[in-house]
Amino acid sequence: MTAKWASSLDGRIAAADGTSRWITGGVSRSDVHRRRAEAGAILVGTGTVLADDPALTARADDGTLLAHQPHVVVVGRRPVPEDAALRLSPGGFRTSDGADLPALLAQLWDDGIRSVFVEGGPTLESALLKAGLVDEVVAYVAPVLLGGPRLATADLGIATMADASAMDLVSVDRLGNDVRIVARPRRQFEED
Repeated sequence: MTAKWASSLDGRIAAADGTSRWITGGVSRSDVHRRRAEAGAILVGTGTVLADDPALTARADDGTLLAHQPHVVVVGRRPVPEDAALRLSPGGFRTSDGADLPALLAQLWDDGIRSVFVEGGPTLESALLKAGLVDEVVAYVAPVLLGGPRLATADLGIATMADASAMDLVSVDRLGNDVRIVARPRRQFEED
């Protein structure tokens, strides 16, 4: 499970008016489309669907569909509009109320889906992070400042630095004028 977001330098995913297209540049967006094409499924929250109406297809730079299209799963209790773009996903579409995220992932596994790419929003990303279900975070950071409350994650329940969710840095790459950071949560294993 890979959680992805694009943010400003100050960690915002949208401007005060809710606009979020496009925080990052074309090179970063191309990288996201490549990663979508590698995923078995994309998870997205209903808030993102209602705010942005994303198609969540994997596309080449010229806009044509890539050979593999992920299955789209919308998570949340609000209904998905009948005319939502992702309802036409060539990889298939389903909804989940998100009440039991491990059960949802088990169902995807049973359906043969082995990799999941989470495209937000902050409520879904945070729920998955809090539940320890995220294997990797891919954050695209653009050199812009937005200010305001629209952060990449919601409250993770961390009250003090001692409780911070530690991550191991896997890579930092420049993509055009943006930076892509890949990190993995540190897993605590008990010794026998």
